[in-house]
Amino acid sequence: MVARIGDDKWGNDYVENLKKFNVDTTHVHITSDRGTGIAQINVSKSGENQIVIVAGANDVLSVDDVEIAKDLICNASVLLCQLETPIVATKKAFQLCKGVRILNAAPAASHLDKELLSLTTILCVNESEASVLTGNPAVTMSDIAKAIEDLLRLGCKIVIITLGENGAAFASIDDPQPLHVMSDKVTAVDTTGAGDAFLGALAALLAVYPDTPLKNAIASACKVASVSVTKEGTQTSYPHIPCADLLSDKCVFEKIL
Repeated sequence: MVARIGDDKWGNDYVENLKKFNVDTTHVHITSDRGTGIAQINVSKSGENQIVIVAGANDVLSVDDVEIAKDLICNASVLLCQLETPIVATKKAFQLCKGVRILNAAPAASHLDKELLSLTTILCVNESEASVLTGNPAVTMSDIAKAIEDLLRLGCKIVIITLGENGAAFASIDDPQPLHVMSDKVTAVDTTGAGDAFLGALAALLAVYPDTPLKNAIASACKVASVSVTKEGTQTSYPHIPCADLLSDKCVFEKIL
């Protein structure tokens, strides 16, 4: 993990937590004049969430930090980034990485750097983020198909739109026919962090099984996200499923016409 934290209890506890899960924190740097980034999360009775983010030290992750981690990034089979750190650092990391470059365009942004998008292998957004990016609603499946078409036109190679309980939809420049990948139906308790669970699982699967069909990797990532929403919390709700047990040949999908 390449990141910046504050010199405070939040940051120190977070590093210890990462180490507990065997995450390499060599490139997690302490920033003395900033607090650790935090999020205030409100969850409704139906399990939906609203999040207020205080960026803190995330705002000062720099190109220099990326350069320090250059060897790690250059040799990474998958690199996963988002919009909670400066675009200039993300762009530099994408320029260095020779593997799959996943951009989670969250928090929602009305426009994205064109060069960054041209460097992106997979752009992943949820329905509301897709709506903000395209300026159009992403409610019906035909809306989703149009949003994917519009986002592919921006320059990335593959677009995935996560659809909550309805799974995910995706298409690529090489195969622009959108596919809807179904998800298991569950009773949601807390949807906080479901997108992160999906993305983490997807990145892990693409790293360990680079030759697997993307629709199967997406279906498996949906499985992880589905399990996560049945429990309260974010990281505490994530299932510990080995990649070998997670990846399946079974994948229920349909073309979006």
